[in-house]
Amino acid sequence: MRFKNVIAPLVFSLLCVPLAHAATATQPPKLFLWPDGAPGAMANGGEETVRIAEQGDHVVSNVHRPSLTVYLPKTRHSGLAVVVVPGGGHRELWTDHEGHNIARFLSERGIAAFVLEYRLARAPGSTYTIEGDALNDLKRAIRTVRSRKEWSADAKKIGVIGFSAGGQLAALAATRADAGDPAASDPIDRAASTLGFASLVYPGTWPDLKIGADTPPMFLLCGGDDRPEVVAGITNIYLKLRESKVAAELHLYDHVAHGFGLRTTLTGPVANWPQQFVDWLNASKFVEGTP
Repeated sequence: MRFKNVIAPLVFSLLCVPLAHAATATQPPKLFLWPDGAPGAMANGGEETVRIAEQGDHVVSNVHRPSLTVYLPKTRHSGLAVVVVPGGGHRELWTDHEGHNIARFLSERGIAAFVLEYRLARAPGSTYTIEGDALNDLKRAIRTVRSRKEWSADAKKIGVIGFSAGGQLAALAATRADAGDPAASDPIDRAASTLGFASLVYPGTWPDLKIGADTPPMFLLCGGDDRPEVVAGITNIYLKLRESKVAAELHLYDHVAHGFGLRTTLTGPVANWPQQFVDWLNASKFVEGTP
């Protein structure tokens, strides 16, 4: 009996080894933006945590090592790359319906996508800032995508899509881009953080966005039943873009509230927004041509 009790779990564990390797192989790779630690990262911050929300969403918090999860197209590659920035009020990150679901959708259509986990300025005990650390994480993500030639991203076709707090960061990145530091010792820091386009999805508001003729084209969408300040904010961004003669498209979905993202439970016109985004990219010639 003792012999059987030893052998049975041993055989079971050996059978499970290839299955475990297969499961791991299917996971997209995760890349830390600063392998040796992000500048200004909180000392002894501990590991990130993940909770499962009521609908089954993975919600990440305690982020001190910003990262990109990489979704590369398996077949046709358009040369387009999109950094996906989840929201969560700068306290946590809802990484499924505002992150990985989007990235999978895009990669299946020939578009490289990268889900960003950034430092959280409003988490309990956080010493991070939105304009400093979180924005720098997004800029570093853009520079990283531009620097990694093996990802086949066209330098003129790198964009960002952000949701809620992530949309706020996307707006800041689009209006505060820079050409990089040519004297930097880190080659990634020499790359520009400029964008070919940006998409803001029910973004958090920001008081002093500098929108002008050099602002990248934008695809904007929001639920009509969102908070009034969110609806007013995204509408105002659209009007400023049009005043500056910047290409822009705005979608306001009636009877839709905040946080819809991309879920299988979406119904009605709002369920088609991811394909509308891809169609906009095609119409703007980002995918098939040169912007």
